[in-house]
Amino acid sequence: MSGAKIAPDDLRVIVATDCGSTTTKAILIEVVDGHYRQTYRGEAPTTVEAPFEDVTIGVLNAIAEIEDLSGRKILDEQGRIITPASEGRGVDIYISTSSAGGGLQMLVAGAVKTMTAESAQRAALGAGAIVMDVLASNDGRLPHEKIERIRELRPDMILLSGGTDGGTVSHVVELAEYIAAANPRPRLGGGYRLPVIYAGNRDAREQVRKLLADKMELFIVDNLRPTLERENLWPARQKIQELFLEHVMAQAPGYKKLMAMTGAPIMPTPAAMGTMIQTIAEQRQVNVLGVDIGGATTDVFSSFRVEGVDEPVFNRTVSANLGMSYSISNVMARAGIDNVLRWVAFETEQAPLRDAIKNKMIRPTTIPQQLEDLQIEQALAREALRGSLEEHRSLAVGLKGVQTERTISEALSQEGSGASLVDMMRLDLIVGSGGVLSHAPRRAQSMMMMLDAFEPEGVTRLAVDSIFMMPHLGVLSTIHPRASAEVFERDCMIPLGTAIAPRGQARRFGARCLRYRVELPGGEVREGELAFGDLVRIPLAREQRATVHLEPARGFDVGAGPKKARTVEVSGGEVGLVLDGRGRPLRMEQDKAKRFAQLSRWYEAMDLYPRLTAATRS
Repeated sequence: MSGAKIAPDDLRVIVATDCGSTTTKAILIEVVDGHYRQTYRGEAPTTVEAPFEDVTIGVLNAIAEIEDLSGRKILDEQGRIITPASEGRGVDIYISTSSAGGGLQMLVAGAVKTMTAESAQRAALGAGAIVMDVLASNDGRLPHEKIERIRELRPDMILLSGGTDGGTVSHVVELAEYIAAANPRPRLGGGYRLPVIYAGNRDAREQVRKLLADKMELFIVDNLRPTLERENLWPARQKIQELFLEHVMAQAPGYKKLMAMTGAPIMPTPAAMGTMIQTIAEQRQVNVLGVDIGGATTDVFSSFRVEGVDEPVFNRTVSANLGMSYSISNVMARAGIDNVLRWVAFETEQAPLRDAIKNKMIRPTTIPQQLEDLQIEQALAREALRGSLEEHRSLAVGLKGVQTERTISEALSQEGSGASLVDMMRLDLIVGSGGVLSHAPRRAQSMMMMLDAFEPEGVTRLAVDSIFMMPHLGVLSTIHPRASAEVFERDCMIPLGTAIAPRGQARRFGARCLRYRVELPGGEVREGELAFGDLVRIPLAREQRATVHLEPARGFDVGAGPKKARTVEVSGGEVGLVLDGRGRPLRMEQDKAKRFAQLSRWYEAMDLYPRLTAATRS
């Protein structure tokens, strides 16, 4: 099936799977009333590990569930996917993404930690990899420590970069010597040589080839930092994904069979998610922040338009130790118990809380059984999201090391070389995914978690992925952009609404930070003053729009400049329009009793929980 070439317009019935580390999720997409819709969904345990050691078993089980639900026969008697589709039978194409078996794990190396090594890290992350470590000539480790680290990691592949074209070759050659001395073994499969991609100074290519070509599978691509002022990440990213299929996936149990089944290249799940974020940004011409919070890791994606640069700048980061089950103890350790408990509106002892968190770590599939447990889980989610965004902003930066030439550096002049590109005032859309966001009991809880963790400024729309469908649609967008866009709009993205959050601070809680006038559909008008420290929620349905006139007080900015009025048109959603006057950065009462009362007001304004928020744990 993988060799079949089908015109996009002929693809009317599509089955897509995402092979996750624990669960394989399948969706059926069909043309309904002239539009592509996601019609049925199935899932099954992933079977890449013992005792099955064949990923296709889980895939076929998930597709079989779709068969049962839809009544459409998709598999023949031998368990093969029937193609092409006919009336009530078969599909036109099967596509898949995968993060099973730990996904793509890479080691990256660059001459200077804050320049070429950071560019290499961005290239690997953008290709969907988990970066196990970043080596650099100036990372402070001794040569033997670097060699030991390379040897012990056992990555799927290595990305080596360093030096601008025509510059010094000594540092990158030194890194190649360390890799050659370590002679690392690949994580999967003992019978093939570890792939190494060289994307550094072209003048060092022959020396790198002499050091590595006899020991490893060496691939040379264009320098990812040809000059200080320019990054060229695409050739390295393209080669990473190509090798992921040809070398890494081919060694994982059952993946050769899976690749033969698919009608398009299998993509790493994070790369497919990133592709969908980029597609949204391009189609809507907006700045987008996406997050996928899982059990072990949290991925953050951003696509921002930068003045003077033709294409939006895309970045992805992986917070490998910030998740909601396997890594939940790391969230507590990193954030600190006080930062977690600041989101909880009732008194609780620390010892039972720590026990509950450790139970979640060793029993990752459990869900909260009581309202208080749910609040604690969502408090932890806020801190995981907050920490992940901090890591993302530290990597999604302008180019470091720029000195005299003023090409991209001029485009980043508003933030300065090396400053983060993620400007929350310029952010148009936040899209959340992952169980704690997609499956929150109330949509307002999802919106509140993202508002508290990310602290968007100005006017920002928020949405969630309904059933973690974005990776499926990301790979679909590479072969049928229209189908991907239609399913995303109608079945995947659930608009939560729009948040308006003035940037600034007041001397005291209760002071006016904003006057507002909201012209709602049907002629209704809501107007008033937003007090510092308060939240106001105005119902505005998913298909509705409203015109909002904003007059910020002294010291506050809603996107037009300090104290400058602004009129905007906003869209609604499951939650509606939220006026967030809690300050940026968000400010909370320090006294515990006052903070409990403050949280209770916020949660009541958002109708976040049943009215038991202030109750103590029994």
